[in-house]
Amino acid sequence: MKKQHKLSWALLALAALVAGCAAVPSAADLNKLTRDVVKSSFRDEGIVKASVLLEGDETIQACSEADATGVPLNEAKTRALEAANFKSIQWPANDKYLGDWKEGEKIAQSGRGLTWTDTAATPNGGNCYNCHQIDRAEISYGTIGPSLYNFGKLRGVTDPKSPEARAMLEYTWGKVWNAKAYNACSNMPRAGHMGILTQAQVAHIVALLLDPKSPVNQ
Repeated sequence: MKKQHKLSWALLALAALVAGCAAVPSAADLNKLTRDVVKSSFRDEGIVKASVLLEGDETIQACSEADATGVPLNEAKTRALEAANFKSIQWPANDKYLGDWKEGEKIAQSGRGLTWTDTAATPNGGNCYNCHQIDRAEISYGTIGPSLYNFGKLRGVTDPKSPEARAMLEYTWGKVWNAKAYNACSNMPRAGHMGILTQAQVAHIVALLLDPKSPVNQ
């Protein structure tokens, strides 16, 4: 009941502002009011923590503000955020960047995990198909992100274990681990950084993208 009262008062305040019963609100005022309304509507449930979803870190806050105001981040702020995210990348133990592409395909096609009914031990999927085409056999996939079909082939990776492929190997790992290291306000989830995928799972995804035998590169 208490939450309902808070929500009701917030909505009434918003209606009053829109109706002109108060001074014209600034973008900052409206953003704060929106955050308050959203916060009053969510709670922690199981492994899902409302604070993580609603507050985020400096990168999330800065990009959310830029999106809300329509004012993009300046270059200095963008570079600073990307540098901070790059430092957070955990590179693979024992320099093992490549896993099994077959396992990577399973992970990429799975959207399982991270719901309030799951436990911390529940293996998560990568949900990659929701934003990307992965191979040409797919008939349904998201288009928020670019197609990943021929990802390695288009980049000339014929042997991902070769010295020539090292830079692309590291880039692919880093991009999957924390995409915001390369694009501060990327829509791509920070799979490794946020604990969505383990190091072993990231290695499987990297193999899916770069192994010449993977359906991605056929």
